[in-house]
Amino acid sequence: MYRPLELFVGLRYLRSKHANRYVSFISLASVLGVGLGVGALIVVISVMNGLGDGLRDRLLGLNAHVTVRAAEGALGDWQKVQVQARAQPGVLGAAPFVDGEGMLVNGPNLSAVQIQGVLPAEEPAVSEIASELQEGTLESLEPGSHHILLGAVLAQLAGVRVGDGVNVLVPRVSGRSVLPHLERYTVTGIFEAGIPEHDALRALVHKDDAAALFALDHGVSGVRVRVADVMRAPDIARAMGAALGSAYAVSDWTQEQANYFRALRIEKTMMFLILSLVVAVAAFNIVATLVMVVTEKRADIAILRTIGLEPSSVTRIFVVQGIVIGAVGTAVGVLLGVALALNVETLVPRLESLFGRKLLPADVFYVTAVPSHLRWTEVLAIAGTAFMLTALATIYPALRAARVQPAEALRYD
Repeated sequence: MYRPLELFVGLRYLRSKHANRYVSFISLASVLGVGLGVGALIVVISVMNGLGDGLRDRLLGLNAHVTVRAAEGALGDWQKVQVQARAQPGVLGAAPFVDGEGMLVNGPNLSAVQIQGVLPAEEPAVSEIASELQEGTLESLEPGSHHILLGAVLAQLAGVRVGDGVNVLVPRVSGRSVLPHLERYTVTGIFEAGIPEHDALRALVHKDDAAALFALDHGVSGVRVRVADVMRAPDIARAMGAALGSAYAVSDWTQEQANYFRALRIEKTMMFLILSLVVAVAAFNIVATLVMVVTEKRADIAILRTIGLEPSSVTRIFVVQGIVIGAVGTAVGVLLGVALALNVETLVPRLESLFGRKLLPADVFYVTAVPSHLRWTEVLAIAGTAFMLTALATIYPALRAARVQPAEALRYD
């Protein structure tokens, strides 16, 4: 009447009214454990996705998507490279730049600085630095003016404000010797991008001033290129490299910012493995639950075997119980995790308001909000992993049930 028999008996055992209450409690704990583990995994991975996407957007908003440099030395024919770069499909803009390292000197304050020379009129086409300015404008960088824009942290370290003067010390190669070269600049603006490597190290000057500072004459360090789709930047970089030839070195953001995203990927992987242990613990609870069910149902198993049920069918009965527990726990976890991941940005401010403290204080963290980006492929991967762990947990108890000997189990009943 009931087909398949294993499914009917397995489900009947799960909803039996005469079941041991302790066993029922352990079963409920297993379901909740799997659910909490799956939900935590989905929320944490989604938040890490949001943080990674936010970091990528910030980095790519201030850095080049594609960079073209000369294979050796300065780039002299940068105008030609700029024209060819703009002609590439998918390119939004291209602008020359000069970069170099030095020291920022203001009395006893000495700070390392990465100086970048830009053309104010063309810089907005390749970066969003203009929108990060707290004081001043890009237009204040005029050729020969010796004006400089500083990152907020760098300005604080140097002890300067807008209108103050500051010395820039750079090395210059003269023959076989390296001599220090010092020039005086006036601070005309301060920017804050929210990234330590920019706010604590970066300074902007006009391209011509930077070229004179680093003795590049009319050359530049390279041309920065901004593309419409950042994920196509490697393809565009390869196409530009093939078009320009071996005299130029073309790189993209996946190479230049590889350390950031490699570290984030490692953290994400380790977090996935650590939180998977929560699901693994819940799977061990399923093992304990089924072992106790097998012990409790020894007489029932013996009767089933006596009327002709095969050991393989007994195995499937208890596999059904474990799989149902794992499936319900996984489903609860997916629903909980998806609901929280989609509402993290709303829930966190409410929790902060409720407890009266910031989760990410602005004076400590550069990211002051908790972003979340839910990816359904990852949700499916997490659910599949959890279900596989719970399914594997049923194997030992089910095999143990199949080894029950009818005569021995019924000897004292």
